Amino acid sequence: MKIDDMTIQESRAFVVRQSQGRKITIGREPIHTETQGSGVMAQKVLIVDDEPDILELVRFHIEKEGLHCYSATDGEAALRLARSERPDLIILDLMLPGIDGLEICRLLRREPNTSHIAIIMLTAKAEEVDRIVGLEVGADDYIVKPFSPRELVARVKAVLRRGRAPDESQLKKVGALEVDEAKHQVRVAEKVVELTVKEFDLLCALMAAKGRVLSRDQILESVWGYTNAIDIESRTVDVHVRRLREKLGVEQVRIATVKGVGYRFDGES
Repeated sequence: MKIDDMTIQESRAFVVRQSQGRKITIGREPIHTETQGSGVMAQKVLIVDDEPDILELVRFHIEKEGLHCYSATDGEAALRLARSERPDLIILDLMLPGIDGLEICRLLRREPNTSHIAIIMLTAKAEEVDRIVGLEVGADDYIVKPFSPRELVARVKAVLRRGRAPDESQLKKVGALEVDEAKHQVRVAEKVVELTVKEFDLLCALMAAKGRVLSRDQILESVWGYTNAIDIESRTVDVHVRRLREKLGVEQVRIATVKGVGYRFDGES
């Protein structure tokens, strides 16, 4: 069986064998990988989980994609690394020693230097309320254990792809709202608005539709990369729209709800 086809349960024995003779870092020091031989700096991923075998499994698959990895197994170490290394993405367990994953997410979202970091929660907490709370505190995606490593990699790629700024500056102005896609920056009345990766992508997708209504399925495919929406994923859109509106302040009225259909952006000045 190829490792790409393994489930989390099938992969554990492999990971244990692979980790023999290697130091698995617990809590205090990060695990590093090298940047790619092309000379292009690899995007950075922080993996946070208190189970060494799961940490090693995730790390194995993420490294295969050429990404630069750090790891932590407790909340304090995770916060320290997030603040010092400012990764492009954090794969975050919720049930951690010390500070739990939800509180880590809340703290990072409040700080200007880390509020933009994409966060995928990877956890055994599978209840609907857990998913909703995770998304409401600022997660960009939520994956339940046991999980498929291939699906995790696909979702990591989707989040990182959406978070990458375009090569050329694209400044859009509507009323008091300014969106600079190249700088990945949003301003309202000349004041910077701190958005998460998914909130920024959602705003850009709505603006790009130029007044057309986007269904939840269309938004999920465009912003999250999902091709088949389920009920909880549709709620993901609603949660992110609500948070985006709150952050846009006086300009929140531009995101209109079309009952029974989806959302559209009002570009009229």
